[in-house]
Amino acid sequence: MTRDHCDELVKLGRDWVGMMSSAQWRLGDAALEIEPMCSYGGANPSGKDDLFTVSEAIRMFGEDVGLACRTVRSYRWVSSRWPKERRRADVSHAIHKVLAGIPAEQERFEAVNNPPPSPRGGPPRWTHDSAKRVVGWKVNSPESVQEKVEAIHDLATDDAVAAVVTTDFLRRPAVVSKAMADDTARHAVNEAQFDRFRQQAQFAQEKAGTPPHRMEHNDQFMDLVAACAQFATTADRIVPNLRGEHYDDGERETVCRGLARVRAAADWIENAVTRGEVDLAEQLEKLLKGSGE
Repeated sequence: MTRDHCDELVKLGRDWVGMMSSAQWRLGDAALEIEPMCSYGGANPSGKDDLFTVSEAIRMFGEDVGLACRTVRSYRWVSSRWPKERRRADVSHAIHKVLAGIPAEQERFEAVNNPPPSPRGGPPRWTHDSAKRVVGWKVNSPESVQEKVEAIHDLATDDAVAAVVTTDFLRRPAVVSKAMADDTARHAVNEAQFDRFRQQAQFAQEKAGTPPHRMEHNDQFMDLVAACAQFATTADRIVPNLRGEHYDDGERETVCRGLARVRAAADWIENAVTRGEVDLAEQLEKLLKGSGE
């Protein structure tokens, strides 16, 4: 399709939307004439629930013109929010409906006259999403980080779905790094790892026929269990894939130096847990810092 033909269709589309909006306004005005909105201070002072408490006449009007009663009620409400002199012919009825959600009348009337910049350049104009942003509604096509986060949350309200999505995301190193920088997230992961460890321990006790005992834990203990589990899990993921890999002397030396630090750290943890020795010896400190031999 050529650009000119596309532009022609857009122009026609806007004309069609204008005709459709005109019909929607007329239907809303007719419904409003049949059943005016409740005046403030009457039986329904707030007017908020009037959209859902219309007379039988509105239902019959909808049936007679071939529209659902709910649709007629919606048109009626939009007409009530926009006096004829405040409506803009170059803004669709659908956009007026969204902006009708602005509570303050004057703010509402000013908003429709001040469209935001066009997302694709050109003169400022309203889109369905830009109108939704003004009234604080969720958009159809998220753009900002927050909008995309909210969209993901909406799709992952089910715990089973959220678990699969979270697992997939945690396979991405950059995501894991940022997530673990958050204290709350890191603590939640550590606690989950400890709970898993506790369940496994209880299962082993039951299988061995020994009575289960209560396992108290603090943050430090949970962090230790998580650190051990994380190292083992990472090794289990990486090592099987090393088959067929060849490393030069420098690469092997780098890995071995890292393993020496891991062994030293493991010995340090073991001494701290079994003997209460938490002070670092000079050689161990150098090794952990990567400066030891």
